[in-house]
Amino acid sequence: MRFLRRRWPVVVRLAIWSVLETGQTFLTGYALARALDDGFLDGREAVGLGWLGAAALGVIVAAYGTGQVYRAVADLVEPLRDTLVRQVVGRGLREADGAAVSRLTQQVEIARDTFAGLVMVSRSFVFTVAGALVGLFSLDPRLLLVVGPPLLAGIGLFVATLRPLARRQEEFLVADERLAGQLGLVCPGLRDVAAAGAEDDVADDLGRGVEREYATAGALARWGVLRTAALAVGGQLPLVLLLAAGPWLLDRGVSPGALVGALAYVTQALLPALHNLVHGLGASGSRLAIVLRRLTWDPAPEPAPDPALESTSKPAPVPAPGRSGGDADAPAPALHLSGLTFAYGPHAEPVLRNLGLTLARGEHLAVVGPSGIGKSTLAGIIAGLLVPDAGDVRVAGLPVRGAEAAGRRVLIPQEAYVFTGTLRDNLRYLRDLRADPPQEDELLAAAEAVGLAPLVARLGGLDAPLVPGELSAGERQLIALTRAWLSPAPLALLDEATCHLDPVAEERAERAFAARPGGTLVVVAHRISSARRADRVLVMDGAHALCGRHDELLERSPLYRDLNGAGEWGEEGAASHPPLALRDPYRVDPVPRPGLPGDRGHVVAHRSVGQMEAVGDLGDRRTPGGE
Repeated sequence: MRFLRRRWPVVVRLAIWSVLETGQTFLTGYALARALDDGFLDGREAVGLGWLGAAALGVIVAAYGTGQVYRAVADLVEPLRDTLVRQVVGRGLREADGAAVSRLTQQVEIARDTFAGLVMVSRSFVFTVAGALVGLFSLDPRLLLVVGPPLLAGIGLFVATLRPLARRQEEFLVADERLAGQLGLVCPGLRDVAAAGAEDDVADDLGRGVEREYATAGALARWGVLRTAALAVGGQLPLVLLLAAGPWLLDRGVSPGALVGALAYVTQALLPALHNLVHGLGASGSRLAIVLRRLTWDPAPEPAPDPALESTSKPAPVPAPGRSGGDADAPAPALHLSGLTFAYGPHAEPVLRNLGLTLARGEHLAVVGPSGIGKSTLAGIIAGLLVPDAGDVRVAGLPVRGAEAAGRRVLIPQEAYVFTGTLRDNLRYLRDLRADPPQEDELLAAAEAVGLAPLVARLGGLDAPLVPGELSAGERQLIALTRAWLSPAPLALLDEATCHLDPVAEERAERAFAARPGGTLVVVAHRISSARRADRVLVMDGAHALCGRHDELLERSPLYRDLNGAGEWGEEGAASHPPLALRDPYRVDPVPRPGLPGDRGHVVAHRSVGQMEAVGDLGDRRTPGGE
């Protein structure tokens, strides 16, 4: 109702076009009565045909009105869908909502379609009943006395069942979901159940779930009977009363045409309208109430709340880096990991094992390692998108999956998302436009810092429309990086977010994030040059991980030396480190330099040994050994 009140002009337009349908309903019985009394029964066929023609003309006018009604309904339905999508996406981004995909792809569309149907059904019922009751009164007020009371009684009975019926339907859905969840756990593990001798316990547990669903289904069916009774009282009983009272009405001056017109109102207008209302609002309305409640609020959260189950209210605003606020003075580190362990399945080898790390505010960390070693997994855990099997993750001293921590971190993934709209809308998307709207000079300064300014100039300014398909992957990454730079989150996570940029543009973007006042930067490095710019480097190597400065890791980590492709860092052409015989059986040298002493056509490992490299990756662009 609040949604409809905010869009009252559309509701008024919808009502105006619905009046045309009211006119057609009125003519359904009135024109028929006049055609009989003043035309055919009076021997004036032309008059009767004229009234029937007026009724046919009313159908044509009503059809035009119906077309306009659908346009007005679209103006109501699409904003509702957009509102729900924003809420679902916002919750998914802020709170790592695991059910966001289901809500976005199914429940939002259910709400949209159901809301459209309810608007059409409710509007049609109101104006159809109004037209029919006016018509009955116009024919003879005594007809209204026969039809009105049972109609009002049926509507009242139906309205009284709405809330209990919706509650019973939700209870049934919850019981069905719980039973399905139990079966999803038990069915794959039947062999383990039998091996443990737990058949009776599991059967009892499932039996209670079946009994619970059976009981809720029975309660739902009993309330469904009352809904059918409402249809019988409000739609069928007026017809019976008109037929039974027909002789009495005719004896007291009601004309035959008026009685036939009243029967037409009941059978052609009131009964179909009430039938649609009962079945539409009764079933679809309760389903809409349930879906909207699940989209906007989840009842009965667990004692230790999961952010995915919290309400959609926005977290408390977080001061942006460099702005006034308590964040800069808080004693907690920007990021703290302790005992972090994660595996993609109960029997899988852990990607992370007992990882501990503390990152101070304003620090710049690069995460490096071979492909598939878990770098993006670590970024997902820090962003709250993945739940570790063990350990603790805190952002600014707050639990990583809490609503408050969600506002203190921002993740820029490898595939940057840019939506259709203006460049300004894309850049300020992560800012609270009511509490802290970014000004023009701030947007331009951020674009200049990150390296987006040339694209802003090429597109024609911040208000230029964006078509994502017309942008290159690098341009989309620059927009996403600038958007994150403008966000109020002090901790920025770049998960290979510069992989489509050239080295110069990548360096400029990373230095811009590292220089954000009060900002902390974690970079999942795409190039090893990112590690050389960082304050510290985290080298991930399966179950082992080392963290330190660049020069320290060159001494301590063979993998880091391999990733750097560096030996003793002497003059060009220096010997390999560790030294390998030039004719060793593997014919591999870990130094990516041209002019190796006694070059016999060795393969050069520009990155980790095992990854194939093109000749163009070599420093002198020449094929070693002529091969």
